[in-house]
Amino acid sequence: MSGRVTNDIETDVTRSPSSRHHLENLPYVHKVGLPPKQKLLKEFKSTLKETFFHDEPLRPFKDQPKSRKLVLGLQALFPILDWGRDYNLSKFKGDLVAGLTIASLAIPQDIGYAKLANLDPQFGLYSSFVPPLVYAFMGSSRDIAIGPVAVVSLLLGTLLQKEIDPSNKVEYQRLAFTATFFAGITQATLGVLRLGFLIDFLSHAAIVGFMAGAAITIGLQQLKVELANNTHRSFILGLSSDYQIHCKGKKNRKWFWVPAIAPLISVIVATFFVFITHADKHGVAIVNHIKKGVNPASANQIFFTGGYLQKGFRIGVVAGMIALTESIAIGRTFAAVKDYQLDGNKEMVALGTMNVIGSMTSCYVATVITPLFKYTPNAVISSIIISAVIGLIDIQAMILIWKIDKLDFIACMGAFFGVIFVSVEIGLLIAVGISFAKILLQVTRPRTALLGKLPRTSVYRNINQYPDATKVPGILILRVDSAIYFSNSNYVKERILRWLTDEEEQVKANKQARIQYLVVEMSPITDIDTSGIHALEELYRTLQKREIQLVLANPGRAVIDKLYASGFANLIGEDKIFLTVADAVLMYAPKTEEP
Repeated sequence: MSGRVTNDIETDVTRSPSSRHHLENLPYVHKVGLPPKQKLLKEFKSTLKETFFHDEPLRPFKDQPKSRKLVLGLQALFPILDWGRDYNLSKFKGDLVAGLTIASLAIPQDIGYAKLANLDPQFGLYSSFVPPLVYAFMGSSRDIAIGPVAVVSLLLGTLLQKEIDPSNKVEYQRLAFTATFFAGITQATLGVLRLGFLIDFLSHAAIVGFMAGAAITIGLQQLKVELANNTHRSFILGLSSDYQIHCKGKKNRKWFWVPAIAPLISVIVATFFVFITHADKHGVAIVNHIKKGVNPASANQIFFTGGYLQKGFRIGVVAGMIALTESIAIGRTFAAVKDYQLDGNKEMVALGTMNVIGSMTSCYVATVITPLFKYTPNAVISSIIISAVIGLIDIQAMILIWKIDKLDFIACMGAFFGVIFVSVEIGLLIAVGISFAKILLQVTRPRTALLGKLPRTSVYRNINQYPDATKVPGILILRVDSAIYFSNSNYVKERILRWLTDEEEQVKANKQARIQYLVVEMSPITDIDTSGIHALEELYRTLQKREIQLVLANPGRAVIDKLYASGFANLIGEDKIFLTVADAVLMYAPKTEEP
């Protein structure tokens, strides 16, 4: 620690009396600590834990008897065993109201979303029956509603009809069940292997653009279908009835519950008038027959062999990832608002199990009184779909994305226009592609900054951010805002040398003290690999030829460990590695000389 500074002072005393006087009055300078060498196995276990078990899921099991561990394990797999102990009549009343409200919205929407997937209406209803029961036992979110959603239904329908004509109902339905099965397998596998971080590669901006593009595509499809069937009058009636009901709920708080059941009211009213006026015989298209009864088994219809197995797997993986991304995003939003934790990996297992079981019970990626909906006009179903997807167009989010990050906005718009002008899957590929391109750009071209000293402090900050920060004569201070890997090491070296060249030109033009020291602030450099070390070695040799000393400030634990392991610390000298930029300036600023 201070021993290093003392040795430096003794060396400098023999060189310059003025330096001796200044250095004798220097405050204590702390040496950069070298962490103890970790064993390979321990380091590997630590890295593995932070990658896959950062939330410490096994902590509740620590120091527990075997019987308690068994109970905790069952509760982890089936959260209902935990919260179910405190369930009471009061909570049941609330759940009953919520269930009826959701059902009033889900029934007409499920019929419409089944149409988007080119499936018969009953499959949409089935998908809101079995999957929610499974999720109730295994899910950890208290607020999300389970059932078909517009975007996934559209995506599934688009991908399926490219493989099988929807008019071939039997084969088409089998492929839909196969895709749903593998969607569930994909989701559950991600959860079991704790690979949930993979869905985070689809950025929020890309999701916003994708959803908005899909919403417009769905809306235009419904308009096209209804106008083609000459049912525009009933369609306008459906829209106006929805609009009136929604407005009433918004204007009067006492009627807050009305918008929630608006779709069901529209269906009931329209169905009643079609029935009593026989409008279906005068050109008004209706839903017609909906197969009644509980979900029939469909496990024997899933393709486990043959050419459609691979196609079903591919479609299922894509649809499963999109459904998972949407569900986790919504679940996390509600959890944050209501201040409770949502285990993403458990959610994946629950959603995956739900879809696997659903695929075996005639459900697709997510009785009854179905005969009552026979006379429901298709126009009303279309209006309900349009009303539902309008909420997917988040203009405010797009504006915010533009304000925050232009690259994010490009990803958002790429997904948006890709869905609208090409196809849903192309829009999805564009969204993923731009998101990856952004990551690659940030990794390969990290930011660097020129630092200066803030007045009346020992703090050094970006001169562009703090114009009153001043440069230190004879010393160039730079910061690299990224880990240094093979992908960016050459760029970092060249960018530092470019900073140096620019600064030397300014120094020469202003007749200032020549630059003798290059200080690299390393606190943002979280890691460095072999290529990064090699780039630093090349930088050091280049600076030596220009009679400039390389100085490092505040390298982190992983970085300093590798600097010593590679021999680079010995190459530049331990006395050139400091805890802070202020320490480095304190040591070398007195030695600067006029050119």
